[in-house]
Amino acid sequence: MIYKITHRTTYKYKYPVSVGNHVACLKPRSLPPHQSAQSELQIFPAPVARTERVDFFGNRLCFFTIQEPHKELVVEARSQVTVEPDQTQNSLSTLPWEEAAALLPIDKSPESREAYQFGFESPRIRIRPEFADYALQSFTPRRPMPEALIDLTKRIHSDFRFDSKVTTVRTTPEEVFKKRRGVCQDFAHVQIACLRSLNLAARYVSGYLRTYPPPGKPRLIGADASHAWVSAYCPGYGWLDVDPTNDVVPSDGHVTLAWGRDYGDVSPLRGLVLGGGAHTLKVAVDMEPLGSFGLPEAISSN
Repeated sequence: MIYKITHRTTYKYKYPVSVGNHVACLKPRSLPPHQSAQSELQIFPAPVARTERVDFFGNRLCFFTIQEPHKELVVEARSQVTVEPDQTQNSLSTLPWEEAAALLPIDKSPESREAYQFGFESPRIRIRPEFADYALQSFTPRRPMPEALIDLTKRIHSDFRFDSKVTTVRTTPEEVFKKRRGVCQDFAHVQIACLRSLNLAARYVSGYLRTYPPPGKPRLIGADASHAWVSAYCPGYGWLDVDPTNDVVPSDGHVTLAWGRDYGDVSPLRGLVLGGGAHTLKVAVDMEPLGSFGLPEAISSN
């Protein structure tokens, strides 16, 4: 499947901003099973300085500075990505989760060494007994790692309610765990906390999720969403992606943008401004399917 993705972020300030330094993490990664064919970033007002680099986790960042007074900042990322279904998770051996946890610190392969860093606490995620206790209901003795992971995903989806009004980007996993409500970022943080509390490695994945219109209704422009899910590491097999918000294994409807220890590593747009006062934020994402050959996909009512 080929997608044309537009991610538009608009900040409106009460007072003029005289100087703004920003970092954008809005270029999709190229990796199996999807490839980023092209990506561009349009910024208004035009920055006086703009540089790009790859961060520690391999994400592509754009640093830019705006020095003219402005009361509105618009950052629009346009990308085209080709995605193929990932079949590897359906063919995994039945490695017990305890063995995966025990192997992680002693496996000297490059893949495990890279994954090991995702087994520790991070700025937004702490290891807690309550997370371990909750996870152990799924991670029963000798249960295969993929099976236990999928069961934990299903339980979070069932036990937690999606509610965009009860949390913010600063809400901790502990608070979400008590309220049993939140958004995709919160559910990903909770699941990562559960996995790390069992000495397993898990990373936060940001990206896009294709949505489908109601039967008989046209696809709405901007109705798709920026999204977050979880990737857990199994030594000898690699990363296993799960989406606790929707209780699915990500496939060709998910596009990976970036990954890190938690949301703080992969925030789509962050920075510092001088002036501005109060501000409003509007984000619109459009994920248009172009079909397999670059032609618009017919809308199905099925």
